[in-house]
Amino acid sequence: MIVWLNGAFGAGKTTAANELLDLLPGSTLYEPEVIGASLRRMLPKERLGQIADFQDLHSWRRLVVDTAAALLTEVEGPLITPMTLLRREYRDEIFGALAARRVPVQHLLLHADEPVLRERIDTRAADDGGSTRAWCLAHLSSYRAALPWITAEAHALDTSHLTPRRTAERLAEAIGAGAGTTGIVQTPEPTAETVASGVLLFDDRDRVLLVDPTYKPGWEFPGGVVERGEAPSTAGVREVFEELGLRLPEQPALLVADWEPPRPPAFGGMRLLFDGGRLAPEDEAALLLPGAELRDWRFVTEEEAARLLPPNRLERLRCALRARRAGHPLYLEGGVPPRCGNLLR
Repeated sequence: MIVWLNGAFGAGKTTAANELLDLLPGSTLYEPEVIGASLRRMLPKERLGQIADFQDLHSWRRLVVDTAAALLTEVEGPLITPMTLLRREYRDEIFGALAARRVPVQHLLLHADEPVLRERIDTRAADDGGSTRAWCLAHLSSYRAALPWITAEAHALDTSHLTPRRTAERLAEAIGAGAGTTGIVQTPEPTAETVASGVLLFDDRDRVLLVDPTYKPGWEFPGGVVERGEAPSTAGVREVFEELGLRLPEQPALLVADWEPPRPPAFGGMRLLFDGGRLAPEDEAALLLPGAELRDWRFVTEEEAARLLPPNRLERLRCALRARRAGHPLYLEGGVPPRCGNLLR
């Protein structure tokens, strides 16, 4: 298990984590910041110049998960992890990958009033010569912006007037009670190429429905991996019902077949998009969200989708919309038709 201690710089995460080691038998301190420092030493300066924070490195986010899983084969656990995590898409990527490895996470927020945070940052700056002061203060606005989503899922503890020991004692009580447990769907990591089916659903304005998964960054189409022995169109229908509680009246028609090449560590595979048709107003009103899998859904225009989807899914959507208008499915390889205008008949 991982106990993830989130919070702004100055909230007391590291001091509380060290105190917490005495209160949780078998626990080990796990500091992802060490991974970031190592990457800074290894990566070329040209790559480092492209990012503002080591958390922006996909390699850091992947190594955080891989290292945690490896550590848990060596120690009893839990891993006490004091690490500020303010970007929700990074939370989704890390916690989702941990869930896929069957590593449970308890997410706890150490909060302090901003005047207290500023005072603690100034005190720390006096100890280290002020090298981190400006950087820590600059992140307070990011912390304020992230508070709504963090407090919606994490167990919050106000540390403004608590000593590190008392903070750790309160944390131990909360952990023992299961506070902050993240109920993310456990999607097994693929071990080979997969076939996945997505279904495009439209409203009466021809906007397409996207969903926001809790277990990976970015928005997505309703759908999922085709199970062994399952027809792809049937998989799409099943996933729509499991994710949104919607029963499609008929098998959807194919819009796009896109072969996604392997890009290690991803295995790639065949990605299919089907046309689920327009939803009636009563169907829209009845849409459900399984909290462990999806946190939101919305209908969007193609322009709005461009701000929500990663590039490969956006290109797949654009081709699917073109195929829907043409009335014929489109075959793609890596999001691009092998021959321009090659429609399957």
